[in-house]
Amino acid sequence: MTTRRVVVVGYEDMQILDLTGPMEVFAMANRQVPASYAVDVVSPGGGAVRASSGLEVTMGPLPRRTAIDTLLVVGGTGTPAAMGNDTLIRWIKSAATRSRRVTSVCSGAFVLAAAGLLDGKRATTHWSECHTLAEFFPKVTVEADPIFVHDGDVWTSAGVTAGMDLALALVEDDLGADVAREVARWLVLFVQRPGGQSQFSAQLAAQQPERDALRDVTEWMTDHLASDLSVAALARRAGMSTRNFARAFRAELGHTPASYAESLRVEAARRLLESTDRTVDDIARACGFGTVETMHRTFKRTVRVTPGEYRRHFQCAS
Repeated sequence: MTTRRVVVVGYEDMQILDLTGPMEVFAMANRQVPASYAVDVVSPGGGAVRASSGLEVTMGPLPRRTAIDTLLVVGGTGTPAAMGNDTLIRWIKSAATRSRRVTSVCSGAFVLAAAGLLDGKRATTHWSECHTLAEFFPKVTVEADPIFVHDGDVWTSAGVTAGMDLALALVEDDLGADVAREVARWLVLFVQRPGGQSQFSAQLAAQQPERDALRDVTEWMTDHLASDLSVAALARRAGMSTRNFARAFRAELGHTPASYAESLRVEAARRLLESTDRTVDDIARACGFGTVETMHRTFKRTVRVTPGEYRRHFQCAS
């Protein structure tokens, strides 16, 4: 078996978990399938590099003219300085031409974008920086929701722990789903999350309402997904007119009542598909979809796979 060379690029004030998370995944993959990966940690100039947490990591210099399987650029508060490092950006451009695939964790996507490697590509980064990435690099199609995005030979991931999800996906791409699940089990990751899974829950994604009546309604919705969550029913529960409720809900949460309810239902269905053996029909009813057909259509539109496909790929290994 050919050993895949992974080159992880760090810099001053990097996020240490962006570095160590993927490294642990590749190390555990080597325990399952020996000599699958050889990981080099490098930085401009090499030597001791201090992460934003204060931890120092000894790194090698940027390698020259060496074939690379996976080039991985980390993120962190030092990203703006890294983007302005002409030596680093030129090296990344060159290294990408001799890499099978190019990847980033968190704000490392900005470094790839500065090197022109995300032009015409779909990409993601930490949810708090997606708008900035899109604003500064209009040639990049930024997807704010997914944990990671795979577009051709470029893979980008969201923040911090999402780097482990990305690395697990790379292991699955290289060594198969069984090995990736075993790696996830040994690292005590609750579940190998799909790339299309949201970076945050529906409750976290939405703005928090200021009105007590709206807060009470949203909390009630979470616990009563199988109930009538129509605008009229929710307005009655809030003691408001339908029109005023719909307007206030959207203004305070940034979502319509219907889209918020759908997000809650999809999120709950995902959890049940991942962690239980309940039938799809039972889950559809419990989460308020009513019928399997409705849940199927909703999953195809929002998750881009059917509930059955989602379960087959992402159910937690027993």
